[in-house]
Amino acid sequence: MRVVIVGFGVVGQSFAKLLLSRSADLYNRHGIKPRIVACVDNSGSAIAPPGLDLKRLLEAKKTKGTVGGYEKGSTKFDSLQVIDKVDAEVMLECTPTNLNDGEPATSHITTAMRSHKHVICVNKGPLALAFPSLIELANYNGVMLRFSGTVGGGTPILEFAKRCLKGDRITSFQGILNGTTNYILSKMEQGRTYDSAMKDAKEKGYAEANPSLDVDGFDAAAKLVIMANWVMGMKVTMKDIQRTGIVNVTLSDVKNAAERGNAVKLLAVCDSRQLHVAPTEVAKTDPICVDGTLNAVTFSSEHSGQQTIIGRGAGGMETASAMLRDLIEIREATFS
Repeated sequence: MRVVIVGFGVVGQSFAKLLLSRSADLYNRHGIKPRIVACVDNSGSAIAPPGLDLKRLLEAKKTKGTVGGYEKGSTKFDSLQVIDKVDAEVMLECTPTNLNDGEPATSHITTAMRSHKHVICVNKGPLALAFPSLIELANYNGVMLRFSGTVGGGTPILEFAKRCLKGDRITSFQGILNGTTNYILSKMEQGRTYDSAMKDAKEKGYAEANPSLDVDGFDAAAKLVIMANWVMGMKVTMKDIQRTGIVNVTLSDVKNAAERGNAVKLLAVCDSRQLHVAPTEVAKTDPICVDGTLNAVTFSSEHSGQQTIIGRGAGGMETASAMLRDLIEIREATFS
């Protein structure tokens, strides 16, 4: 399978490293031999129809700061040109999330679909803002849109709901979908103030310099939109989510919850009545009450009751493994 990668940050590079380490295994177990035929980042592009040398591509990014350093004197093509013109079966969208207008990722996805390429997306922006229309466009063009890495990183939350519970009907779900806020609240439970816990999260690399996406609940809300659409068959976007972040949670709130045998968690909830993200008291005996950077989701289904899936919600290699899972699914669906 020929693949175009757009965005070559931590996730894109992790995917290339994963292909290098698993190439023989992928062919032996799944009959798949992915070739990266083009790669684009902010400053350049690298194109090779027979397939790029991944070690050389990674070295170019490391030493030159751009994949444009792969070839001396290479011509720079913009991302939309590459997506439209390069012959490939799959486009991987790995650019940073933008929850304001979803760009440039939305344009990358729509261009790929219109040129009849399947899409694997780890960017939450387009899906949070325009999920129903993107699914419709994929169906119209006869291509697949997959996005396992947008929720739960390498933890197969979406696949668990879609496949393991497909003999039942999921009636609701609730989850801790953001590892940064869960880490901060876990530290507050240990006695730290919000500011102290935030400083610790930044020092460890869990929180960005501007952590608003996490602490104001936008990231969890985006993931809730994706899950509500994919798992529950809804047609919702970010504007349908009631959202409250954790910035106003105090140490006394956390201590009072602990006295009742509970912990304060940023919970994302989807049922027949509501879609919301808000700090919520959760019983410490509840399996969803995980600590640190873990994510957890409990699905309630009509006949089999409650099922909880727990795992790491972020990380370059974890997200790359979800992308590879999507690539294998596309290969099996299109060549079966």
